[in-house]
Amino acid sequence: MIPFENTWPYDIVMGDIYVQQCPFCQAENVLLPLKPKELPLIHDGKKHLLVFPCCKNKVTLLDNDQDYLLADQRLRA
Repeated sequence: MIPFENTWPYDIVMGDIYVQQCPFCQAENVLLPLKPKELPLIHDGKKHLLVFPCCKNKVTLLDNDQDYLLADQRLRA
């Protein structure tokens, strides 16, 4: 079972991936350095290092679905 505290919601807007709020610094509407074409690769098992541009915190993405990114560490309090 996937631990819910390791997930974070995302949105795709006009070919860019955004999170409504950074899980680390709480900055709003953060554009992620990730493209929608990379999501199927992550879902198929390829790990991806994601660096949040607002605060430079890093997580490794392990999986995703249509709504959430799954990281290797806790993102929710």
